[in-house]
Amino acid sequence: MIDYDSCTNLPAMFFDNTAEIGDRPFLWRKTGGEWQSTTGNAARETASALAAGLTSLGVAPGDRVVLVSESRPEWMIADLGIMAAGAISVPAYVTNRVPDHLHVLKDSGAKGAIVSGPGLARNLMPAASEAGIEFVIFIDPPEDDADGVVLWKDLIERHAGPPPDVSGIARKDTACLIYTSGTGGVPKGVMLSHGAIIANCKGAYHVVKELLGPGAERFLSFLPLSHSYEHTAGLIFPLSIKAEVYYAESLDRLAANMEEVRPTVMTAVPRLYETMYGRIRRGIAQKGGLSEKLFMKAAEIGRRRYESAPLSLSDRMLDPLLDRLVRAKVAQRFGGALKAMVSGGAPLNYDIGAFFKALGVELLQGYGLTETAPVVSCNPPSRNKITTVGPPVVDTEVRIAEDGEILVRGELLMNGYWNRPDDTAAAIREGWLHTGDIGELDEDGHLVITDRKKDIIVNSGGDNISPQRIEGLLALQPEVAQAMVYGDGKPHLVALIVPDPEFAAEWTGNAQADLAALADDEAFLKAVGDAVDRMNADLSVIERVRRFAVTREAFTIENDMMTPSMKIRRHVIRERYGDVLESLYG
Repeated sequence: MIDYDSCTNLPAMFFDNTAEIGDRPFLWRKTGGEWQSTTGNAARETASALAAGLTSLGVAPGDRVVLVSESRPEWMIADLGIMAAGAISVPAYVTNRVPDHLHVLKDSGAKGAIVSGPGLARNLMPAASEAGIEFVIFIDPPEDDADGVVLWKDLIERHAGPPPDVSGIARKDTACLIYTSGTGGVPKGVMLSHGAIIANCKGAYHVVKELLGPGAERFLSFLPLSHSYEHTAGLIFPLSIKAEVYYAESLDRLAANMEEVRPTVMTAVPRLYETMYGRIRRGIAQKGGLSEKLFMKAAEIGRRRYESAPLSLSDRMLDPLLDRLVRAKVAQRFGGALKAMVSGGAPLNYDIGAFFKALGVELLQGYGLTETAPVVSCNPPSRNKITTVGPPVVDTEVRIAEDGEILVRGELLMNGYWNRPDDTAAAIREGWLHTGDIGELDEDGHLVITDRKKDIIVNSGGDNISPQRIEGLLALQPEVAQAMVYGDGKPHLVALIVPDPEFAAEWTGNAQADLAALADDEAFLKAVGDAVDRMNADLSVIERVRRFAVTREAFTIENDMMTPSMKIRRHVIRERYGDVLESLYG
């Protein structure tokens, strides 16, 4: 058992656990084609020096320091070093553009920033200059000298020494600001306390403790560490159980990395599992013949067994053979040591979960929000119901409001939204977080998500996207009158577009242009596509609309696709254009 309750703060956990890991490998990164490790002692010493260095740069308790880096050992070291200085870590996405960085820097009131190197600095430095922050620490050397630039290597060497005294940091103190999009599309800083993240680690531990062995577990970290899910489940939780953490090279190299690393636990979002599913199915189809038949039989029997459907005598006799001929080979594709994959950040398609379960890969679906640090519930291996997101994790209360909204209470709740007291008061009422999601608790106490009360899109990568913002930008284009963006649980966004009447009239030379005819006009669709491309140029990758369809009618109050207050009725539009929207992913 790990005593999470007595842990006072995250830096204390870090320094204690890295001291225990000592000279054993702790954090891994592939450089020059070889996996290179950072030991527990090396991580501890570097974080200690960074904390002292930040203090020397004027960082005081409660100050904010932004962190922009790819996933690498220095990410964890920087994150915990910032906290060890008493400051608040502010992770930022590597995909941020200059305006995104400027918002985060200004909104958080950051004192300084840490960036991995010149590549990511190109978007950070202009924002840092405009925001007037005091310093930027470069982990890798910059291309040019600039005011306020500090070299990581120099700072660490100058301030080598023992770990700082972190006893004054309380569990309730804010550890980090994780920025997430609100309904208006303006990112809000979610204040997560040390205690909220530690409580989440305790909950995660009790979910998977039956799988943990006597040796060090191996995590393969793939998701952005600036995402609340990976920050807790892929960084702090492995630290809490003294696991080794490997940082994957890229999505293209993920399959190869899994075979090299042989992870025992892996956390990811449904999009990754969808990609794996597709690749496995395509590979088997290409092989064809007996291999394909055996594979499909293994998937069929495994799914029926999971669903407690009756098996024929021949199926029961064949199943053990399929374990050796099919499922063992699938296990090898995941490294051969995988105990469980955890899915979170967005809804998991049942067929995907059942597919992996049928092939002997334990896939555990969970549920959470950035505001809950983030895990609220998760399926344990011994009670894995793929149709649910599992029971609430230990020390977490969940109840269903009269209107079906899921409410959550416990130490895992955020301290609030940074500088947004009204938003905080609206989200947390009488100690309960109102999640905006609709659900129910089944007969086994497992949470089932049935709908989303709020309009925020959560794509299959777990990113939160405001559809209203993108719809508004589309409507600014002269070719577009109305739009509805779609993509919940999907890999990217698509849209339904109502052409501007004047543009359509000018195009056809007819004041009463027939939208139904224009919906199939290739030249007209290209013109609308040019408008979409113009809008996409000013958006981040996850916000871009990849494909679209032109509707055959406008959204009006009369056809029930708009409310009397002139807001689009998303559920009505989805019902009427569901097939069209789904075809855009074909």
